[in-house]
Amino acid sequence: MYREAIEKGGLAVVTGAANGVGKAAAQRFVQDGLGVVLVDLAGEALDRAEAELRDLAGASAIVQAVPTDVTDTDAMTALADQVFALGELAVLMNNAGIALPTGSWENAESWRILLEVNLFGVMNGVHAFLPRMIEAARPAVVINTGSKQGITTPPGNSAYNTSKAAVKVMTEMLAHDLRQAEAKITAHLFVPGFTYTGMIEKFMPEKPAAAWTSEEAIDYLLKRMSDGDFYILCPDNDVSEERDRKRVEWAVGDIINNRPALSRWHPDYADAFAAHEASE
Repeated sequence: MYREAIEKGGLAVVTGAANGVGKAAAQRFVQDGLGVVLVDLAGEALDRAEAELRDLAGASAIVQAVPTDVTDTDAMTALADQVFALGELAVLMNNAGIALPTGSWENAESWRILLEVNLFGVMNGVHAFLPRMIEAARPAVVINTGSKQGITTPPGNSAYNTSKAAVKVMTEMLAHDLRQAEAKITAHLFVPGFTYTGMIEKFMPEKPAAAWTSEEAIDYLLKRMSDGDFYILCPDNDVSEERDRKRVEWAVGDIINNRPALSRWHPDYADAFAAHEASE
């Protein structure tokens, strides 16, 4: 559906657009001939992204930054009003996300903050834009940014994993409901691999060799989305597509084979997992 959507022109709305994969996506949408609305918290990063994209797009294209808190339902409704006043919507990318340290029974306030952004921020985007996108009856796509941590749920960040697992399920339901409604809109779950974004840069000043750039991840997204794929799990310079498949298979196998939760990290299953990952 992506190619049909951009052939008709229109706008792309990207949340979390001030840097990282959001900014890279906005750049690609401009290069594909769309106007872009950049959504993020107010600040120098958003202003800089807007200026850079205006230089890229040229004077005649719509490039507009709209500072918005995705956790604020009224603000997201106002954003949608502003966007639809500018033109038709071809792409909605709910990408804004944060990471905060949490444990299973610790950091309750961090849990709430993270879920408000990572989960309810996506929900607010869907609720604010989808009814009018469906009513417009034009080809369009919705991209929700998930995480492999929402699929294989590795130990270490309970709230982040929970938020991204919920985004996966929400997007699966959205794709099904759009199909059942025979809407001219497809939904896609974008799952970056190890990608060097602004969030990662805070902890690692230099890009690790294993990481992809944001631009590489977005190029992969657009190709797979153009092929009609729903699940778009990006590899990186360390984890191949095949290794991703093996890890997802093992995670699902915990249920099928009644293994302990997160058996991939259980010492009794270390050898079995290693053999599974190495198998052809």
